[in-house]
Amino acid sequence: MRSLRYLNKFFWKYRLRLFSGIFFMIMSTFFSLLPVKMLGEGIDYATLATDPEVAAAAGLSREDVLAELLIYGLLIIGYTLVFGFFLFLNRQTIIVMSRLIEYDLKNEIYAHYQRLDQSFYKRNNTGDLMNRISEDVNRVRMYLGPAIMYATTTIIALVMTIVFMLSEDVRLTLYVLAPLPVLALSIYWVSNRINKKSLKVQAQLSRLSTLAQETFSGIRVVKAFAREEKIQQTWEEESTKYKKMNLSLARTEGLFLPFIQLLIGLSIVLTIYIGGTEAIRGQVSAGTIGSFVLYVFRLTWPIASLGWVTSLVQRAAASQERINEFLHTQPAISNPTEQPLDLQGKIEFRNVSFVYADSGIKALDDVSFTVEPGQSVALIGRTGSGKSTIAGLICRMYDVSGGQVLLDGNDIRKINLDELRGNTGYVPQEVFLFSDTIAGNIAFGCTDQDLEKNRGAIEQAAKDAAIYANIMEFPENFQTVVGERGVTLSGGQKQRISIARAIIRRPQILIFDDCLSAVDTETEDEIIGNLRRIMQGKSTLIISHRVSSVQHADKILVLDKGRIVEQGDHQALMEKQGIYFDLCRKQALEKAV
Repeated sequence: MRSLRYLNKFFWKYRLRLFSGIFFMIMSTFFSLLPVKMLGEGIDYATLATDPEVAAAAGLSREDVLAELLIYGLLIIGYTLVFGFFLFLNRQTIIVMSRLIEYDLKNEIYAHYQRLDQSFYKRNNTGDLMNRISEDVNRVRMYLGPAIMYATTTIIALVMTIVFMLSEDVRLTLYVLAPLPVLALSIYWVSNRINKKSLKVQAQLSRLSTLAQETFSGIRVVKAFAREEKIQQTWEEESTKYKKMNLSLARTEGLFLPFIQLLIGLSIVLTIYIGGTEAIRGQVSAGTIGSFVLYVFRLTWPIASLGWVTSLVQRAAASQERINEFLHTQPAISNPTEQPLDLQGKIEFRNVSFVYADSGIKALDDVSFTVEPGQSVALIGRTGSGKSTIAGLICRMYDVSGGQVLLDGNDIRKINLDELRGNTGYVPQEVFLFSDTIAGNIAFGCTDQDLEKNRGAIEQAAKDAAIYANIMEFPENFQTVVGERGVTLSGGQKQRISIARAIIRRPQILIFDDCLSAVDTETEDEIIGNLRRIMQGKSTLIISHRVSSVQHADKILVLDKGRIVEQGDHQALMEKQGIYFDLCRKQALEKAV
C-alpha cells in the first residue's frame, strides 16, 4: 500500500465527494439491515399469532395479525427503497470521484512526460510509456472507485451487522463470527502472492505493447524484408508468456471465492444448528434464527468481495509503483528561470566536451568556436564526428560534460529554456511529422494555433521551403492529412515541410541538421537561395555532408572525431587543400559520374 500513498492528495482534493460517499455507504448499509430485523420480528409475530392459545391470550384476531404483518411488509419495502436510493448516491459520489482522479492522474503523467529530457526517452521505449499512462492508470482507477467503495462497505456492513447481531443474541453472534480470523489470515497470505504476480504481468504487458508499437511503426521494413512470419512468432511467444502469467495470477485469485464460500457456509451451518438447539430449549425465537441466517447472507457479498477487492488493490499497488517510478524521475534539464530573454544570437562554444551518459561515447572533445549575430556557420564532417551533438547542445537537449556553451555571453544553462527554444528554428536530422494536415504541421510551432490567421505565413513558408508546388498538387492542398509520421509523403517532401515548420516563426537562431539530404540538387539550390534571404540577420548553423549545402556559409567548421580540424570560408579551405578540399573533389567526381 506504500506506493498508493501518492494518491492521497487526490482524495483530499475530492474530499467532499469521498466523505459524502462514506456517509451514503453508512446510510445504505443501515437501511439494508433494517428489513432483516423487521423480517425477524415479523416471523416471531406470525409464529405467536398462529398459536390459538397465545393469540387468544393476547386478544389478537386474524384481521389484527394480517394488518400487523402488512405493516411489517410495508416497512420492509420502504426500507429497501431508501437503501436503494442511498446506494445510488453512493455510486454517484465514489465512482464519479474515481473517474475525476483518473482524469487528473493521466493529465499529470502526460505533463510530466513532456518535462522529461531526451535521455529519458532513449532509456525507455514508447510501448512502456503508453502502457503506464493507459493500462496502469486504469488499474489504479479500479482501486480508487470499486475497491474503496466495496472495502468501505464491507467494514461498515461488518460493524453494523455485528452490532445488530449482538443486540439480539451475543452467544450466537460469537459462533457465527468464529471463522473470521481464518479468513483474515488467508487474505493476507494470498494478497502478497497477487502483488508479486501483478508486477510481472504488467511488465510483460509493457513488452507486448512495445513489440506491437514497433511492429506497426516499422511495418514497411517488416514487409520489405518479408519478416512477417518471424515477427508473428515473436509475438506469439511473448503472448504465451503473458497468458501463462495471467493464468497463474487467476489461479491465485481463484483461491479466494471458494474458500470464502466455505467459511460462509460453515457460519450458516453453525447458525442453524446452534440456533435450532437454543430454540428447542426456548432460549431464542424462530425469528432470531431467521434474522441470523439473513445477517450471514447479508455479509456474504461484502466478505466474498474481499478477495476481489484485495486483488484490485494489489494490482493497483503494482501499477502505481510503476507510475511512481516515472513520476519521481526528475528531468536532467529544466528551465532555471522565467526571466524574459532578449536574444541577439551570439553563440559561443568554449572548450566544450560532451560524453553521452547512456553509451559512454565521447562525441565532442575540447570544441571552441563562435557564431556572431547574423552569421552563418556550417558544420561538415564524417558520420559520427559530432555535428548533430553541437545542434543538440545549442537547443539544450543535453548539457555539456565539460566547458561552456554561451548565448549572448550568458551560460546557456542559466537562461530561460522555453524562450531559447521558442527563438530557435530547428530542423532535426530525423524528420518527424504529426498525423495532421500539412498546414497543421507547418504551423505546429506558432503561438497562434488558428490556421486561418496563419494562412499567409504558412503559404510563404511552404514557398521558401520549395514545397508549395507539391502541396498544391494534392487533392486537398494544405488540408491534406499526411498520416502517421508523414507516411504518405516522400523523404524530400517531409524534409521540406520540416524546413517550413522551422522558418515560419522567423526565429533568431536557425539550425538545419542535414535537412537537404533527400532532395535533388536543383531543389537544393532553390531552397538555399530562399534560405539566404531568410537567414539575413539570423544566427544560422548549417549541418550537412554535402559541400554544395555549406559552401556559401560565412564560416565552415570541419569536424573529425569530435574535434574541429579545419575552419574558414569555402575559398580559404580550398586553398589549404586539406580534408575539406578532398571532400569537395570526391563529391565533384561523384556528381560528374
